[in-house]
Amino acid sequence: MKAVVCREPGVLEIVERPSPEAPAPGWVRLAVSHVGICGTDYHIFEGKHPFLEYPRVMGHEISATVLEAGDGVALTAGTPVIVNPYLSCGQCVACRQGKPNCCTNIKVLGVHTDGAFCEEISVPAGNLYPAKGLSLEAAATTEFLAIGAHAVRRSLAGAGARALVIGAGPIGLGAAIFSRIAGHEVTLLDTSAERLQMASERFGFTSGIVAGEKTLEAVREKTDGDGFDVVFDATGYGPSMEKAFSFVAHGGALVLVSVVKDDIRFSDPEFHKREMMVIGSRNATRVDFEHVVDSIAKGLVPVDKLITHRTALADTPQDLARWAHEKSGLIKAVIRVGD
Repeated sequence: MKAVVCREPGVLEIVERPSPEAPAPGWVRLAVSHVGICGTDYHIFEGKHPFLEYPRVMGHEISATVLEAGDGVALTAGTPVIVNPYLSCGQCVACRQGKPNCCTNIKVLGVHTDGAFCEEISVPAGNLYPAKGLSLEAAATTEFLAIGAHAVRRSLAGAGARALVIGAGPIGLGAAIFSRIAGHEVTLLDTSAERLQMASERFGFTSGIVAGEKTLEAVREKTDGDGFDVVFDATGYGPSMEKAFSFVAHGGALVLVSVVKDDIRFSDPEFHKREMMVIGSRNATRVDFEHVVDSIAKGLVPVDKLITHRTALADTPQDLARWAHEKSGLIKAVIRVGD
């Protein structure tokens, strides 16, 4: 089969590799259909991922069809599926609590082990969800949207809450979309006026704040001086995460969707006097994937406006390398692998 391999930072190649062997009991061999390109993939290509071993086949936003099922799996050939790329151990403290998304031994396809920038993969049957009538291109957006859906669910914020989403990239837009689906009044905050304009025109997020010296004043103006009931930080930038504490209302919550290597510092008196919650949000679970699928099927998620760039597997090396630097107008790029 053909695969795109990142040999080392800055080097992508099309290679021939053996197809996966017949699946073991409980596993399924898949024909990859579409794969989204994530910010993590760009970081791997650029050599910015801190814990990655090269060479690596990237790709974890996956739709596919079943080729062959191992013993004990009730899936027939040709079944369209969505892949949950988080391979969990099933035995650790998190898995025992029904939280495989934060498994202590987690392996993510395309990061810790080879992913789906290739024609075929094998995964555990428990990591497959039915596409439920979605196009396979739309199904490939489910994973990145599920991250935002999970963050919104983690926030515990009810309908009517005033929500601030910091960072208008793909993950931030996903969080904003599912915050709106949850009935929140959503405002976006970003350093780029261009991204905020795009979010307004394409997705209807007309309330926006351009980050700058007067950000806190703008937050107070938007909220009648109260601050936001829930703030989602999707920037992956430590100073932004620290500043987000000041945007939260008394009794509100800050959800850290992105992760950074830095220590995050905050004022304890400000934190305590607000009795605010700080919530970590990592990956997603089956319930989040299913919520995304149902929301797309109901027309609540404008997938056609999220996918801005497309390519084929054979063209991925040159296109991904270009998009890593030419980000204007780029929200989500999707690779077409299958027919």
